[in-house]
Amino acid sequence: MAKKHNSLSEYALKRFRLAGKAILDQHGNPFFAPTDTLKAEIEAGGAGHFVSFANYDYLGLADHPQVKAAAHAAVDEFGVGALASRLVGGERSTHQKFEDDLARFIGTEATLSLVSGYLTNLTVITHLMARRDAIFLDELSHNSVASGARNSDATQIVFRHNDLDHLDHLLTENREKFRNALIVVESLYSMDGDTVDLQRLVEIKERHQVWLLVDEAHSIGVMGERGRGLCEYAGVDPARVDLIIGTLSKSFASCGGFVAGKRGLIDWMKFTLPGFVYSVGLSPVITAAAAKALELMQTESWRVDRLRHNAEFLRDTAQTAGLDTGPAIGRAVVPILFNSVMETMMVSEHLLANGVYVPPVVQVGVPKDKPRLRFFISANHTEEDIRHVVRLIVERPVVDAPRAPAGAESGASVVA
Repeated sequence: MAKKHNSLSEYALKRFRLAGKAILDQHGNPFFAPTDTLKAEIEAGGAGHFVSFANYDYLGLADHPQVKAAAHAAVDEFGVGALASRLVGGERSTHQKFEDDLARFIGTEATLSLVSGYLTNLTVITHLMARRDAIFLDELSHNSVASGARNSDATQIVFRHNDLDHLDHLLTENREKFRNALIVVESLYSMDGDTVDLQRLVEIKERHQVWLLVDEAHSIGVMGERGRGLCEYAGVDPARVDLIIGTLSKSFASCGGFVAGKRGLIDWMKFTLPGFVYSVGLSPVITAAAAKALELMQTESWRVDRLRHNAEFLRDTAQTAGLDTGPAIGRAVVPILFNSVMETMMVSEHLLANGVYVPPVVQVGVPKDKPRLRFFISANHTEEDIRHVVRLIVERPVVDAPRAPAGAESGASVVA
């Protein structure tokens, strides 16, 4: 008979232990740091210039005067919230204009914005795929993709990471068993900083007559000469990709998500997509900030070039210093891998003591034998920032790597 739990708190504590609470007990909690306070304390304490590699501000627009001014103006004109679902409560004039401008930038016919990037993947996949359908997803898919597939009525078929031979084989073996089939990949994988061969993927998709969804959360504003994403980077017409999912929380320095595709598809979703129909519309303040970021992304295109330079500079400098950056291609996300959880935690502590904030990534979205520090690069970083952090890692105190603490072998997550 299964053991009963006397209380929800008892059950939660047990699950927390399995998720790696012992790591926090041993090393302290490096997560949920109030970065504004941290910056003030570090710079006031004489530890030097505070640098964060933990934030998504890829193009350095979060503190841009024009972005802040646009947000202020939207508060004055429209107030703070959208106040209802756009379907039942109406929308603001800025909603459709932003979505039209975004579609033109990406190269699709239409887009639809939602209040959460995570929600966008979840609701689109579960809404689109039904019984007698199949979803073919990369084994390193983001949790929002995996949850969407798991919560749909479709059959899930997982292929090895970026192994398109394996995907082709699975489609050959299984495609005829299902009515509809969807391939889901990411453009820039958020833990490894690598990418998929979109040219070949589109050929496979068209040959097997399946749909393709590309999660471009980390690539819009990052990949391609003008930052238009994976299609521009790979030289593929966006019309050959059925669905592009994106977020407003990274290059757009804002919050929310969007889905892009053919106009008929987006029109259908406006009336039927649960995460849109049953959620409040995007706040006018958020819309205004994202719209201004989209404009600056194009008028200050040097930011895309600087971001690319900085990411490649970190990857190359780290590799030259003998550090392991995995398969990262040098676009916005660059991990540095370590031999143990303890070493990863201690390097993160060492960096913070020297004014550099890079929280560890352990036990979430990565193999348990590949803990890492994940660097989000910004156009605002300097070469000296990058040289400094690599020097600190190379000169870190040497530690032994004992066995992981009890509970740390679980695949559950310590960080999100």
